[in-house]
Amino acid sequence: MQFISCKVKNKLNIFYYIYLIVNKLFRLLLTMLITAIFSILLIVYALRTTPVSITPLMVINQKKNEVAPKKRWVPVDSISPDVARAVIATEDNNFFYHKGFDVDAIMQAVKRNSEQSKKIYGASTISQQTAKNVFLPPHRTWSRKVVEAGFTVLIEGMWSKARIMEVYLNVIETGENTYGVEAAAQRYFRKSALKLSKSESTLIAVALPNPHKFNPARPSAYMLHRREQAYDVMSKTYETGWYKNIKNIKRIKVNYLEQWPVESKK
Repeated sequence: MQFISCKVKNKLNIFYYIYLIVNKLFRLLLTMLITAIFSILLIVYALRTTPVSITPLMVINQKKNEVAPKKRWVPVDSISPDVARAVIATEDNNFFYHKGFDVDAIMQAVKRNSEQSKKIYGASTISQQTAKNVFLPPHRTWSRKVVEAGFTVLIEGMWSKARIMEVYLNVIETGENTYGVEAAAQRYFRKSALKLSKSESTLIAVALPNPHKFNPARPSAYMLHRREQAYDVMSKTYETGWYKNIKNIKRIKVNYLEQWPVESKK
């Protein structure tokens, strides 16, 4: 009887030790998760006012090409308002009126992609693209899209629309080893982003889907056609004040998915 009692006691001790180990691992993982979430929230909050000096894509390309990226951060009011109006016209018509995700555009893109196989139609908003560019590498996976959605929610909650636009215009890839509208303006037109004309601003926006292929300084017939389409959308917004007072922007309702295919399926 004493032997059996000792054997049962040893088994109980083993279970107890296993419980202690599992409990410690759980607490450690929980602590790491809370720390990670707090760190992410702190970083996103800090970037409400701090210039974004580097992005994952810049790091990857710099390592690959062994050349420092061409970029220069400028405040949003040092960029021609036509640039913002042009990217809204070409990338995200309802930028001021959604909370990070354009549900109507997503549903239209899903429908169009299911109906044909030659092109992929995207519905990423400027907010989503900003979240992706600032916080994530360019790899296309479903898990990355989930994380991207999380960051989109955070920046929409913590940043103003003007700030999202400011960051987007400063970190977006605008050419080979070139990032941001200011660097693009200097590279293609030898002037500051503030002095860009309506045509120059729109050509930079038109080139964004494929900045390695399209050259704003030497636009193809296709780019010029897209510029005219963008003008039509831009005419529905006010000329100035978009970043000072969001209420000064007219609501735009245009089915831009009919006009702006993102990429060809391979």
